[in-house]
Amino acid sequence: MSASTPRMLSLSKAFTVLELLVVLSVICILTLLLLPALARTRDTARTSSCLSHLKQWGIATHLYEIDSGGWLPPDGAPNGISTHNAWYANLPPMIGVPSYHDEGPWRTNALAPLGNQLWFCPSNPRRSNGHLLFHFALNRLINGSGRESRRMRLESLPAPSRTVWLFDNGQRAAVAGPGNLHRKLHRGAANILFLDGGVRRIHPTGAGALATQDQPLWNP
Repeated sequence: MSASTPRMLSLSKAFTVLELLVVLSVICILTLLLLPALARTRDTARTSSCLSHLKQWGIATHLYEIDSGGWLPPDGAPNGISTHNAWYANLPPMIGVPSYHDEGPWRTNALAPLGNQLWFCPSNPRRSNGHLLFHFALNRLINGSGRESRRMRLESLPAPSRTVWLFDNGQRAAVAGPGNLHRKLHRGAANILFLDGGVRRIHPTGAGALATQDQPLWNP
């Protein structure tokens, strides 16, 4: 009996190592299976946060519209230099948020932390170019642009539930057209705030495509 004991212990140790290898293999397989689900969960959370931020800007827009007697806020300069008569100056006070120029160093410092603020989409990796940063852009085709720029009344627009107001910004400008829409920010989709205050995640077609019931309207 005593002579066979070391051999039995050796076999026991070998079997334990084999079990460990099996367990490690199972863990690796489960990890590989769970990683895509975890990534989707993370992206879903970021998308929801972005939609929530846009929803807050929608509330600010309608509070401004009520306060101004039906007028939408003016665009402001696309490069973010306007300190008044701009959506990024007029809308923040409606919901108790500092105006763009009263915000932190992230506006002009690419290394400054963004924090969890209504100005940002957590899925957007863009940072300041040293001059400005807007994760959301206002649709410049509502109020017009250049010499045609004017303030519009919300009631004058025919389809507010389909008309783009603020959208996921693929660049940094405060005011832009459909060419700036970030089309793949949320797994091949973009988040948009419409003029009726609704927010939706959409899969956009090409820039300037004709609007259908499933596509946003840029120039009503």
